[in-house]
Amino acid sequence: MCGIVGYIGKRNALPVIIDGLKRLEYRGYDSAGFTILSDKGEYITFKKAGRVTDLEESIDFEKYIGNVGIGHTRWATHGEPTDANAHPHFCMEEKIILVHNGIIENYKAIKSKLESEGYKFKTDTDTEILANLINYNYKKTNDFVKAVQLSLGGVDGTYGIACLCTDEKDKIIAARKGSPLLLGVGDEEFIIASDAAAVLSYTRNVIYLNDGEMAIVTKNSHTLKTIEDVEIIRDIQVLDMVLEQIEKGGYKHFMLKEICEQPESIQNTFRGRINFETGVAKLGGLEKVLPQMLNAKRYIITACGTAWHAGLIGEYMIEQYCRIPVEVEYASEFRYRRPIIYKDDVVIGISQSGETADTLEALREAKKYGATTIGIVNVIGSTIAREVDAGTYIHAGPEIGVASTKAFTSQLMSLALITMMIAREKNTLFSKTLREMAQELKQIPEKIKRMIDRKEDYKSVAEKFRKSKNFYYLGRGVNFPVALEGALKLKEISYIHAEGYPAAEMKHGPIALIDKKMPVVFIAPKDRTYDKIISNIAEVKSRKGIIIALANEDDDNIKNYADYILRVPKTLGIFAPILNIIPLQFLSYYIAAMNNRDVDRPRNLAKSVTVE
Repeated sequence: MCGIVGYIGKRNALPVIIDGLKRLEYRGYDSAGFTILSDKGEYITFKKAGRVTDLEESIDFEKYIGNVGIGHTRWATHGEPTDANAHPHFCMEEKIILVHNGIIENYKAIKSKLESEGYKFKTDTDTEILANLINYNYKKTNDFVKAVQLSLGGVDGTYGIACLCTDEKDKIIAARKGSPLLLGVGDEEFIIASDAAAVLSYTRNVIYLNDGEMAIVTKNSHTLKTIEDVEIIRDIQVLDMVLEQIEKGGYKHFMLKEICEQPESIQNTFRGRINFETGVAKLGGLEKVLPQMLNAKRYIITACGTAWHAGLIGEYMIEQYCRIPVEVEYASEFRYRRPIIYKDDVVIGISQSGETADTLEALREAKKYGATTIGIVNVIGSTIAREVDAGTYIHAGPEIGVASTKAFTSQLMSLALITMMIAREKNTLFSKTLREMAQELKQIPEKIKRMIDRKEDYKSVAEKFRKSKNFYYLGRGVNFPVALEGALKLKEISYIHAEGYPAAEMKHGPIALIDKKMPVVFIAPKDRTYDKIISNIAEVKSRKGIIIALANEDDDNIKNYADYILRVPKTLGIFAPILNIIPLQFLSYYIAAMNNRDVDRPRNLAKSVTVE
């Protein structure tokens, strides 16, 4: 959440900053602003609550011409989303100018100290307090770098910052702790950003900052140091993505594009990792911890949101096929409840961005106890990817829409590959079964294409329910988490209340809410739970509920029970959630689009939650 873009070089800075902020919009925000060092040597600022387009339409670009600047999109934590609380923020003397992602937890103590020194504050933000703290230390040291180091050494919490000083106009200082930040290295220019998407138009060469590190950047050079002033030498990395991947490519929304990219993203997840003839799955990133995975008495999967739903499905996969006990934990709860973790535990963190704050801290907590930590992430070079003992990339490609779609199915595919790898090594599945699974896996992309071709059918069902106020999603076994994920997709982008439930639990309370206005989505593939699901459908039908059934293509019986049917191809149980979620993604997308929701940037949400 929030976005930072800083520029220093030979170009006019403002167009670069505005372009970068637009590419970071998917992260979630409520206001935007920038400061430019004009060609007259003056720092001039404009900031505004609302979208980047609101900011862009309100400014006279000819006024803001200069080669140095910083910009920000803010997601409110301290203080409401107002023009005053938008970034950048200034110290009282307007000498220090700062944009900041994260939360300063001890801001009240710092503010009290600064007030005793005569400092006054104009906003409700913790960022203004940090700007004044840097100013306080700058007056003591007369050294911009040292002032930033002293200040950051005295704060608790998380930060990613880009900072200017009116006395040292040829310099931007960037630093991070718990909030991602990178430096794009171009030809006689540098771009500071919280996400690679903001630099891709200008360079693919980047340097990622680690926690406790800072970059001192001028027009001609960059220096990396720790907050304790130890110089760092780090190689430049080349981004493994191209600009076209983060553009809509003719689709109305990124979410629709990313739903339709799933045949390719799934294929990218398993490409080179499975032998279709033998059923042998290999994930090179996990080889060094394979002994620990095989000898573990327990796996713990920790994640947030959609990734947590993927973890629940992973629990079904691993327990059923590998016979290893699995616990699935919300990372935000796990890290605070003094969890019982043993050295022979394997703790798996799932995060699309690889920067989810709670998941990262949960993994760090597990490492303290000596557990083996594994990351399942999408973003190469992310913090989780760097800090875990081992891991696997899902290779889904950039996901811009806030509501996760292709990352979710690629996470499921990664978990399926891990399951097949461990099951083979532990001999909990016959070779014949593994070969059958591999042959079915090979067909998954083509089966998803068939569902994409059927999207108009899903759209017609969405049209019937665009004005509904409530939804139920019900499933059994491995499809219960699919019901949770389907409900989450609907409520996060359409703002319609939806609940996911185990179908058998409906009788323990939720059935009281069933009436003729309540659409109930049943996930009803022809598996061993099918007869039970049909019984649950009959119970809802008898109470005049509206039945939307997700059913296999060859299921004629479902017509006797369902009012509307979402057809899906049949597959093996381990892969069923990958297919079954696709129509629910389309259903959510079309309902939201028909109601004119901001599908890619739903209110109050951020793509990557990098603060607690």
